Amino acid sequence: MSDSLDSGPPPPTPTPPTALRQRLAELRGPAVPPHPLDARALAALAANPGCERRALLDGAGVDKAALAAALGSPSAFGQSQFAFVRGNAFEAKVKADGGTELLRLWCERTGFEAPAADEVAVPDLSAAGPEGRAARTALALREATAAGRWSVLDHPMLALAVAGSPAYLEPDAVIVQPDGRWTVVEIKSFPMIDDSADAAKVGAAARQAAVYVLALERVADRLDGAAVNHSVLLVCPKDFSNLPTASVVDVRKQLSVTRRQLARLTRVEDIAAALPEGATFDLERPAEELTAAVESVGAAYAPECLAACELAFHCRERARAAGAVEALGRGVRGELGGLTTIGAVLAAAEGEAYDATDPTVAALRRAAALRAGALTTAPDAGTPRPEREAAGCR
Repeated sequence: MSDSLDSGPPPPTPTPPTALRQRLAELRGPAVPPHPLDARALAALAANPGCERRALLDGAGVDKAALAAALGSPSAFGQSQFAFVRGNAFEAKVKADGGTELLRLWCERTGFEAPAADEVAVPDLSAAGPEGRAARTALALREATAAGRWSVLDHPMLALAVAGSPAYLEPDAVIVQPDGRWTVVEIKSFPMIDDSADAAKVGAAARQAAVYVLALERVADRLDGAAVNHSVLLVCPKDFSNLPTASVVDVRKQLSVTRRQLARLTRVEDIAAALPEGATFDLERPAEELTAAVESVGAAYAPECLAACELAFHCRERARAAGAVEALGRGVRGELGGLTTIGAVLAAAEGEAYDATDPTVAALRRAAALRAGALTTAPDAGTPRPEREAAGCR
């Protein structure tokens, strides 16, 4: 028997964490600190897992708003200073007195007996750097669970690996119950009128909270007796006042989608390895070099990106210039099958190309025929506009 057996090619050697961090630092610029990846960005990334461009830029910590401005397509993102100050003031009001008001809202919605102020622990989570704060948060969660008492963690730090790159997340608060269950708290400044808030804003908050729940589960998996609630506490101003009210939001659906979509993300190191030599997103480079570097990474633009990504205007401009059907929406793109450009769609609809037996082509030609027929039979369709106006048509 031979001493050596052919077991196939060896598995690929993973990029060492230090080498990956160095590569990502080179991409954003050696002197540029990484832009933090928050839960809002992760929720948007999970909603569009096929966008390698966003995955790489977020993984490298590139400031996409500054990059968009350097490319000549500044984003419309940003919060007014007034809204920022108002939001901070409301959050401080909710967390006052050691979190007793926060726990009162939670107990009021879930049927628990609200604890007295001296029965609630508020551990100190201060530490050096995000890694230190994440470790301190994990320790505080372990101690609070073991103690079997109410605890409120104010702005804990959670770590979550995304596409092979660590992301540090900071929820508004986490409640630890005496039975060892942990609950994420989201504090928002939009109003809850008659116990109901804007559905779009609640949905966005639920997607963001689902990212926190996913990261919190990673910590709970390593502890005995700990469990994470799949319902989060959403705290908002009551009606048009500054008084807090709350609602319990089930995020199981958002959690399932987020978990599945983040698992589909291509590893950041694989995307970086495919870049042309010398490609960088350093904002000190000329706009031409930045544009070439951005365009070297594949994007998956859709109109929904306008509400979630700082580079959306740049990607929309490129998609329109290329005549990509993605600019019309994911639903349209899915219906058109192999027709990937607007020119191809028009050619198929007008009978200039493509197989008429293809169901998509047949549907387009039928729609074009119906449209032509409707325009032909419309009253005064062929009358020039001046004559129609003279006849009283407007």
